[in-house]
This record gives sequence, C-alpha cells and structure tokens, in this order.
Amino acid sequence: MKTKNMLLIGSVVVCAVAMVAAQLPQANKLPPPFATRSAENPARGVARPNGALPKVPAGFSVDIYADNIVGPRTMVWAPNGDLFVAQTSQGIILVLRDTNNDGIPDQRFVYAQGTTGPFGLAFQGGYLYVGFNKSISRYKYTPGDTTPKGAPEKLVDLPTGGHNARNVIFNRAGTKMYVSIGSAGNLEENGDPVRAAINEFNPDGTGRRIYASGIRNPVGLALYPGTDTLWTIVNERDELGDDLVPDYATSVKDGGFYGWPYSYIGKNLDPRIRTQKPELVAKAIVPDILIPAHSAGLGIAFYTGTQFPARYRNGAFLALHGSWNRSRANGYKVVFVPFQNGKPVPGVMEDFLSGFVLTGGSPITTWGRPVGVLVAKDGSLLVSDDLNPGGNRIWQVKYTGAR
Repeated sequence: MKTKNMLLIGSVVVCAVAMVAAQLPQANKLPPPFATRSAENPARGVARPNGALPKVPAGFSVDIYADNIVGPRTMVWAPNGDLFVAQTSQGIILVLRDTNNDGIPDQRFVYAQGTTGPFGLAFQGGYLYVGFNKSISRYKYTPGDTTPKGAPEKLVDLPTGGHNARNVIFNRAGTKMYVSIGSAGNLEENGDPVRAAINEFNPDGTGRRIYASGIRNPVGLALYPGTDTLWTIVNERDELGDDLVPDYATSVKDGGFYGWPYSYIGKNLDPRIRTQKPELVAKAIVPDILIPAHSAGLGIAFYTGTQFPARYRNGAFLALHGSWNRSRANGYKVVFVPFQNGKPVPGVMEDFLSGFVLTGGSPITTWGRPVGVLVAKDGSLLVSDDLNPGGNRIWQVKYTGAR
C-alpha cells in the first residue's frame, strides 16, 4: 500500500509539472503580433476576504509577517538583522525589528520619509544605498541605526519619468554597483542609452558604463548563489496582443543586447519599429526563462536557505505583480523555477504563492499583488504585497511538513 501511494503521488507531481510547462511561452512558438487585440484590463483591488490566505504547495504554510504597511516593495536585510522595506509610493524607508528572536518583527521605525520613490536598497561598505526615482544616493550606516546619520549623499543623477523603479545590487567583492533603469515608455527609437539597460558604477558613483542593454524594464536584480552572475526579471513591451511579448528572467551577459525596442525574445522583429537596426538584432540574446506575457515580473530571489526541501536549493522565486494589457489575468502570484547545475530546468514553472485573484476576466479583481521576494535567516520566504487596498503587508511562507 505504501509503495502504491508513493507511485500515485509521483504521477500527480509529474502531471502537474507537465501541465505548467505546456502553458509556458516558448521562444520558437510565439504567436504573431496582433493575433489578438491589445486589451486594457487593469486590476481592481479589494479587501482581503475574511480569513483568506494565499495558496501554497502541500507541506508549506503561509501567514502574515507584518501588516498595515502601505505599498511595501523591495526588502533587504541590514547587517544587524533588521529588515529595511521601501514604501515607494509613500516615500518612506521602513525598519522592522525582531527584538525577542521569535521570527516576527515587534518594532518598526521610519528610517527616512519625504523621499522621492525609494525602491532599490543595498548595504555595502558602511552605507545604505538607495535607488530613488531621480538618483542613486547613500546614507552612512552603523548596524542598529533606525534614523540616518546626516543627509544622504547623492552619487548619480538618473533620468526621470517613464519606468522609474531603480534597483541596486553589488557584486560579492563590493567593487561594482549595478543599477536597473527602465525605458521611458512602451516603445521608442533612439532613446537615452542609459535607459532600458543595466548600468555599472564604482561604489562612489564614478566609472559609469552600460553593462547590458535592450532590456525594456529590468526591475528585480539578484546574484546567482556563490557567483557574480547577475540575474534580472524584466517587464517586456505591451500592445502586441494577449500573449506577446513574454516577460522574462535571465542571466545578464556583460555587453549583452536583449532586443528592445527592435526585436523581442531574440530576433522576433517588432513591426511597429520604423527603422530597424539589423546589426543589433543579429546580436539579440534569447532570455533564459520566459514568463507568460504581461505578468509584470518585479522580484527575483534565489533560495539559499535550508528550511525548504532540497529541490528548492538555488532555485529562483519570481514575484509576478500582475497584468493590465491582457483580456484575462496573468501573474498576481509568486512562482518557482528549479535550477540544476546553475541553469533553470527547461519548461518548468510552478505556482508557489497564489490565489489572490477573485475574478480573472474583465475587470480583474484581486486582493494581492506580490512585488519583492526575500529569503529570511530561518530559511522561510518573505513576499511583499503592495496592493492598496487589499494588500499592504508582507507574507511569510514556511516549510512545515514532509514532502
């Protein structure tokens, strides 16, 4: 009986993975442009249904880590274990502190307020670096600080308008800083070359160069565990139909070009471009992980903990904020992509934190929109939810049962 049950469980798992894989976009099987009309279908946020919790896989549990935080987006651990949270829409950087080591914060402090669109957060070399809408700035930081020691030091001015989420990450040695800068719009020719790109700097803001380009709106940034291989999650272009263009997550090659605005997912030409650049398109890189179109991927984190089963080790969690340019909802969840030998397992993407969408047609109705994903020191996973109303909290997913 035991063997029979185990075989049944195994067959269910295989079927589930195969079903997910069948729904994923494939670079060589994309629909033609305008196969469907371009839909405007923005989400309507509603209050969390009484007692409702997101769905997680068997063996996992989910609960609220912190509530009543308006618009939480990116999160980062400070050297002393405090959690810093960017409340982008509020212009606030929040500090959450766990004083009794029970794994749940019991104190909160406003580290900074009145700022303009804080998003990316990174600790390096005795500073807190912040990606604001208009600049990269840094605060002198001593572990335990809950307020800044003086005014921030502006390092770099950034272009304003358009996609304005500015993420920040350092290589392992702390010698190079990478900043994601999205495009000014959906489609533009001969735009500002620092946009739709990942820029590299020295820690003091000098030495700027374009690390990779043709990336319409790179948002989340992460290093693959144990390496300096940079990964990003990207919002691709809109208005080509329900299933174009797939969003993606990818390793980022130094000097790499990823297509925008001339082509997408490699050498697929965008028919709206008036003057093509075939020499660039010839170099366009096909991303590593394709995500169903318009899912609006914002967060990426590799699992480096030990709490979850071994198959999660070094795999990628992707936060999909949710679609507006699609007749039916895509995204509004966190998905997991397993990795083997440093590469994503082809065609596998599994729902990990989902169940927020109440109505997936028109209009979309949801009570949650994931943004940031972060591994906690106990190996659990934190997920920020910035939907207002309906979200404004951070979720925590723990592994509690046998596989």
